[in-house]
Amino acid sequence: MTKKIGVLTSGGDSSGMNAAVRAVVRTGIYHDCKMYAIQKGFEGLIHNNIYELDVGSVGGIIGHGGTFIQTARSAAFMTKEGRQLAYDNFKKHGLDALVVIGGDGSFHGLHEFIKEFGIQGIGLPGTIDNDLFGTEFTIGFDTALNTAVDCIDKLRDTATSHSRLFIVEVMGRHSGYIAAYSGIATGAENVFIPETPDDFVKLCSNLRKGQARGKKSAIIIVAEGDENGGGMEVEKKIKEILPDWDIRLSIIGHIQRGGRPSAIDRIVASRLGYESILALLKGQTGIMVGYQGLDCDVSFVPLQETWEKRKQIHKEWLDITQVLSI
Repeated sequence: MTKKIGVLTSGGDSSGMNAAVRAVVRTGIYHDCKMYAIQKGFEGLIHNNIYELDVGSVGGIIGHGGTFIQTARSAAFMTKEGRQLAYDNFKKHGLDALVVIGGDGSFHGLHEFIKEFGIQGIGLPGTIDNDLFGTEFTIGFDTALNTAVDCIDKLRDTATSHSRLFIVEVMGRHSGYIAAYSGIATGAENVFIPETPDDFVKLCSNLRKGQARGKKSAIIIVAEGDENGGGMEVEKKIKEILPDWDIRLSIIGHIQRGGRPSAIDRIVASRLGYESILALLKGQTGIMVGYQGLDCDVSFVPLQETWEKRKQIHKEWLDITQVLSI
């Protein structure tokens, strides 16, 4: 019997989601499945915005940012009544399984959907934050990181020209991966992230030492979810200790979400989309398909573990920032 599989993107958009949808659809069709797009995430299930896709429907999208089937955060799906409406439409179209591309909030929703109605469902990690346990890379992280690095490099030029200290806020509500990795890639003087406590006295002491030996600029990268409340609060606290310094704040913001996906994100998305269909055809459900590196196997992680277990930034990455920025 032909298997009918729905695919949706949920939560915040990330570059590479289109590549993932393409891989899901084409792999499904290759294995004689019928593939259906669900527009605007779980909202599309609730409002019956569901339509069939063919091979041509996903042609030419691998290099496009965002998600052509759109995404949304659905408050209605968080209710039992909303999920019942979604299930009614799921069955109305005769769907057998669901692939959800998103982050931990999306996986919470999928987990509840599976638990309540017994559907077959698999998650793919689509978030720029790279914060999901069980995968080395999430879809969209590499592109967001490269965008942040490009912006910070440009700010360094201005900082050096004016002998300024720039505080740069990057995305990352609960995770400091973008901040930590972009800090290494741009030679930042320090990074403030949710995973570690901030030490303003030590930071400002190091900044003074750098100035004394002739450093003409400094960059501090702050994850938006840092314990102090983001870049604006960090700026205030540094100004209290260094009132005579020329300090500027730059918040990169949502530009990190968009843009053409990097080669890494296209590869990660394609592999995960491909593997998700194979897993469904083998009867797997309630899992996230994770990615463990260019030459490594994929992993299959229970959805609950993706948010119950904490993905840690290795201390060595933070040590590298400190050692190389002197």
